[in-house]
Amino acid sequence: MTTGKTRDEIAEAYSSEPWWYDLRGFFILTFAYNSTIGTQMRFFGPNFGPDHLEVACGTGTLLEMVLNWRRRRKLPPVKVTGIDYAPSMLAGARHRFRNNPQVEVQHADAAQLPFDDNRFDTANIANSIHCFPTVDGALRDILRVLKPGGTLAANVLLYPSGFAPLRWAAQKINDWGIRKGILYSPFHIEELRAKMLAAGWEIASEFTSGNTWNVVVRKPL
Repeated sequence: MTTGKTRDEIAEAYSSEPWWYDLRGFFILTFAYNSTIGTQMRFFGPNFGPDHLEVACGTGTLLEMVLNWRRRRKLPPVKVTGIDYAPSMLAGARHRFRNNPQVEVQHADAAQLPFDDNRFDTANIANSIHCFPTVDGALRDILRVLKPGGTLAANVLLYPSGFAPLRWAAQKINDWGIRKGILYSPFHIEELRAKMLAAGWEIASEFTSGNTWNVVVRKPL
């Protein structure tokens, strides 16, 4: 498996202005993930308990869209703690949510979370688990901070498949992402499923959309 850089090198790769990260992310979503914003909002939107952890929240653009999606559907308000390891991304998120008491943003490593055991009801990892250099550690520590029965939703970038031109384009973007440091590695579904089960999670639901595996896992009661 081709792998990328360390967590600090990855953080440095996200040193661009937040607007550029968001624009770049749109093209990656379309041509590498082969997915849509609508699919992501419908997937992540329901997985918010009263006390929610948003892992690798980035600039907060998708999180804000998901919270607006929930608001339009009159779903219950929630308290959100967003974490990220890249300072420039956190700066964008702090600015975005500066007037929103519902959302708190702080610097943290997903594999070394500064939270008590059994604190959060739910967690999401949107467009990011394949950027973690320590996936196993992140899966174990997110499990630790979730309450028993709590759920984690994640979309996972897979090795490209499907129609040749789109597959080739996705592979080129992935190769660039690894060189740049914004992607650690894509996955095979079986590979990440095994990591989740080994960390102690139970698979609650899953489906594939384009080049992404969308999975909800649960911390055992």
